[in-house]
Formats: sequence, C-alpha cells, structure tokens
Amino acid sequence: MDIGTIEPPEEGTENKPKRSQRSRVRAPGTSGSGPDDGGGGDPGNNGNGDKGPKKSEGAGGPTDLGEIEKSKVLMWFLLLVVLMTFGGLISAYVVIATNANLEWRPFELPFQVWVSTGLIFASSFTYHFGKKSVLKKQFGSGKKWFVATGVLGAMFISSQVLAWMALVDRGLYLGENQYAGFFYILTAVHAIHVIGGIGALCFILLKTWNPPSGGINERKYFSEARAIGWYWHTMDGLWLVLLFLLGFWK
Repeated sequence: MDIGTIEPPEEGTENKPKRSQRSRVRAPGTSGSGPDDGGGGDPGNNGNGDKGPKKSEGAGGPTDLGEIEKSKVLMWFLLLVVLMTFGGLISAYVVIATNANLEWRPFELPFQVWVSTGLIFASSFTYHFGKKSVLKKQFGSGKKWFVATGVLGAMFISSQVLAWMALVDRGLYLGENQYAGFFYILTAVHAIHVIGGIGALCFILLKTWNPPSGGINERKYFSEARAIGWYWHTMDGLWLVLLFLLGFWK
C-alpha cells in the first residue's frame, strides 16, 4: 500500500464490535461456574438436598405441641369414660335406694371404710406436693412424694380388701341383698380404677428417677404429671361420693 492512500476494506470483512463481558451479580455463597451451574436452582432447597427449611428440634411447632398435649387429650377421654361408668352405677343405686323395697337392707359400714377414706384423701395431698416439686424441677423431693402416694394407694387397696373380708365374716355376701351387692360392686370398680392409677403413678415415678433435661421431652413429662394428677384427684372425689351414698343415702 502506498503512503497517503486509503485502501478500502476487503470484501466480506466488517468492523465487528467487541463482545462485551457482562458482569454477573451472584448471591453470596454461590459458585461462579457459569450460567448453567445451578445457581438459580429451587429456592426451597436448603442446601442439603432436602426441600424446604429444616425444622429445629424443640422449636415448639405444631407437631411438638401435639406431642405435648397428647397426654392431656387421652386423659380427658379416659376421665369421661370413668365418669360415665360411675354415673350409670350411681344412678342405679339412687333409684333402687329411693324405692326401698324388701330386698334393700342396709347395714353399718365396717370401720375399714373410714380408714380407706383417710388413706386416699392423704394420697391426693402427697401427689399434689410431688407434682409441685417436679414442676419446680426438684426431682429428689418429687420422688419422695410420689413414693408416699404409691404406698398410700396400696394401703387403700389393702384396706378395701379387709373391709370385704369383714363383711364376709358378718355373712354379708354379694347376693345377700341389693345394698350389699351395690357395696361390693361400687367399691370393687373404684378399687380397680385406683390400681390403674397406681400403674400410672409408677410410670411417672420412673421418669422422675431419670428426668429429661429440657426441650420437648421435659415439657411432655410435666404434661403427663399434670394429667395423672387429674386422674388421681378424680378417684379421690369419686370415693367421697361413694362414701356419701353408702354411708348416708341408705
């Protein structure tokens, strides 16, 4: 090419603009491996291959609350069944006692019945103090109160057996008359429920021996202690009702 002359560009060639390098804005923590490296993946991925955020333990979510409240719901249902059972028996007792036919021959209650009353009344107090202790996380004191409650419950059952034996010594059997039949049935059904309460007491006592340390397990333990307390106090109240009927509504 001669100096001072302008040579036209060759045919087929153009001044193409240079490709601009666009900077990508990436979220912190993502790798820079190109546009198709998965940086814009599923927003519900928590980075561990699982969809959705991870639930932390003891967060008090719906599942945790359901576990905590389960013992209360079961106990409410059980108490409803118990009250319906005793309601039917008590209603039958009241109807027959009111008619006062020839087959209704009341008798003086054996003194063991009054001993039983003192025992079950005392056991209700000991359980209350045991429950208060464990709610304050004073598990050593709670164990002692719960053991005392179990001993009083066993003594109550023993006193009931002695009361039945005293009636047998008098010649008063289940089929002797309607009043005697109701005495045996009402006290026996109540004793069976008390034995069930002693079993529940053993369950909570074992947990008191090795109490959970915080979190949902501890809250479940406290809920169970309250629920078993409702059952135990209900047995105490039912016994007072039975005592009133058998001792004074004759």
